[in-house]
Amino acid sequence: MKRAFLASDVAYNGLFFTAVRTTGIFCLPSCPARKPRPENVEFFGTVKDALFAGYRPCKRCRPTEASAADWVRGLLERIENDPAARITEADLRNLGLEPARVRRYFLHEYGMTFQAYCRALRLGKAFERIKNGGALDDAVFDSGFDSHSGFRAAFERLFGKPPGQTRDTDCIRLSWMDTPIGPMVAGATDRGICLLEFTERRMLEAQFATIRRRFDLPLFPGESDSLRQLRAQLGEYFSGARHEFTVPLVYPGTPFEQEVWTELLRIPYGETRSYEDLARTLGRPGASRAVGRANGMNRIAIVIPCHRVVNKDGNLCGYGGGLWRKRILLDLERTGASSVSSLRFNVADQ
Repeated sequence: MKRAFLASDVAYNGLFFTAVRTTGIFCLPSCPARKPRPENVEFFGTVKDALFAGYRPCKRCRPTEASAADWVRGLLERIENDPAARITEADLRNLGLEPARVRRYFLHEYGMTFQAYCRALRLGKAFERIKNGGALDDAVFDSGFDSHSGFRAAFERLFGKPPGQTRDTDCIRLSWMDTPIGPMVAGATDRGICLLEFTERRMLEAQFATIRRRFDLPLFPGESDSLRQLRAQLGEYFSGARHEFTVPLVYPGTPFEQEVWTELLRIPYGETRSYEDLARTLGRPGASRAVGRANGMNRIAIVIPCHRVVNKDGNLCGYGGGLWRKRILLDLERTGASSVSSLRFNVADQ
């Protein structure tokens, strides 16, 4: 890592991050900024680790935006264009990529190994084909499986039932999205968005488990109209052009949690409320702590605006994505930032 950092080797972007103790800033290995003294440097495997250690993202190399390095984008494009293709460790080495590094990166950013991601993507596309009335034979061989038995076994492990019994089955499609304040993962059922979280959030694994349990549905990489709509609306929001999201939402929870989340949706753009305010509005003036817990369990960040809840004295309080993100979101809504570039500058300064 030292050699890659000192050489500003772009091939290592996304594989680790470099933090400088004297400045409190973390960077990509390829950052063009002047190199610090080696004794002032420490390394982190993920953006999450660097953020939770108290470091801020560099304004020159923007590590929270660039965590999906060029080699990752190229790899994802390759498997999206030909999901049936089997990319072996030898293929990765021929691309100049060390398989162990690729595996670690996908575990950190996607919660699964590269091979597991590829397999889930293939099976997800097969599921969509079968769900839309396609022939089973086409789904088997177009997804890169050599036999029906191998396909059925893999399919049933992911979906919990044989292919022929899933034509009327819903699922949760997962999509990873870049934003000016870091990558996010979104999930959607046929009815709408059920998940939007920052990928380095500590509770992300628990959120996956929760939505799997709440919905009793399989999760796999995929796309949908709701996800495409969300991606477009997030872009408009961060450019200051959108004040309200219209993408359909699905957010099951306890009756009280649903009350709180619905009330969050009523907080106007550019305004804030305290936990006490929300509790009184809900007719439960002594339930501010319970409101806080429900607020923290929100699974659809930004769209269900839990970032608009602050302490009674107006100071910022906890936010799963980090207080620096909460500050940026509130500043964006108060100032009506007109461009993503101006927001990026603010991200680096928080």
